Amino acid sequence: MKLTRLALENWRNIPHALIEPEDGLNVLCGENGQGKTNLLEAVWMLTGAKSFRAAKDAEMIRRGADFAVLDGAAECGGRVQTIYLTVGGPGTQRPGRTARLNGVDKGRAASLAGTFTAVVFEPDHLGLIKGSPGGRRRFLDAALCQLYPGYLAALRRYSRVLAQKNALLKQYNRLPDAGDLLEVYDQQLAAFGQEVTGRRIAYLEALTPLAVENYRRISQGREKLNLAYKATFEGSLLEAYRRLRPAELRAGFCLAGPHREDLEVLLDGQPARVYGSQGQQRSAVLALKLAEATQAEAVTGEHPVMLLDDVLSELDDARQNYLLTRMTGKQVFVTACDSAVFGRAEGRVYRLENGAVTQA
Repeated sequence: MKLTRLALENWRNIPHALIEPEDGLNVLCGENGQGKTNLLEAVWMLTGAKSFRAAKDAEMIRRGADFAVLDGAAECGGRVQTIYLTVGGPGTQRPGRTARLNGVDKGRAASLAGTFTAVVFEPDHLGLIKGSPGGRRRFLDAALCQLYPGYLAALRRYSRVLAQKNALLKQYNRLPDAGDLLEVYDQQLAAFGQEVTGRRIAYLEALTPLAVENYRRISQGREKLNLAYKATFEGSLLEAYRRLRPAELRAGFCLAGPHREDLEVLLDGQPARVYGSQGQQRSAVLALKLAEATQAEAVTGEHPVMLLDDVLSELDDARQNYLLTRMTGKQVFVTACDSAVFGRAEGRVYRLENGAVTQA
């Protein structure tokens, strides 16, 4: 898996740019606020996923412009795939993100899932350890959506029925035949929910030994990492809903299912979010992200493109050396204020200044 070309137009602070990346290391260099992360984000958007910065579509369009365009080419599955992604503003005919793949209109950009795969690691991902369960669920969902396009459909159907069920629970006593309708929602929700939870658990079973070994090497064996999925039910989710119905009617919302589950990250058997230092937590995230890339390669047969935003500045020399050795033979995009730290590795350097991109 590698990106061979990317042209940008009106992307955040970048008016125009064209890059033809190296197969291996690509360093995006410049001072803070010049557009390094914006360019990294543009590569990520070709996966069809939402921005890793939790940005609204309109925020990706350069100020004063009506739309932004990403025009890329990537080697995927033994062939060159062209990806054309448009982000339209409120005044355009097609607001939101739309995509064409090999010249064919695919509608919403999410339909690109599974074509071009990437793994991103950026400073805010420390929240994967110490943040809310929602962030850890998004980590699992983002990985699964790239690997299994059908997973995204199941997740969306679950979310849609969940919203309908919650709305019904809030006005249950005012609606005729609410009990029958709630049973229908529970049956649909249980079917989609068990598929989502089952996929997450199976993925985590494959991911865990990879992440454990990564952390052992990063920490030089000083601590042991482990992962555990905390489901809200055992056996049948539908039976759990029926058992919880009185409690759900009192609460006014759904109390079980994938939307309330969590991924627990443990260090030496203790929750990393509570007992891990910032360095240990960062190492745990790095171990997870490297494992995510390895598992993606196991499923697709190709290693995903690695996107690393200001990572090395947060790591000590031992962890920097470990990460640099993991870059060999893979396409990597990494941002840095000073490219000198990459003197140990061969690669291509792009400099960004006020949104202008030049090859050094």
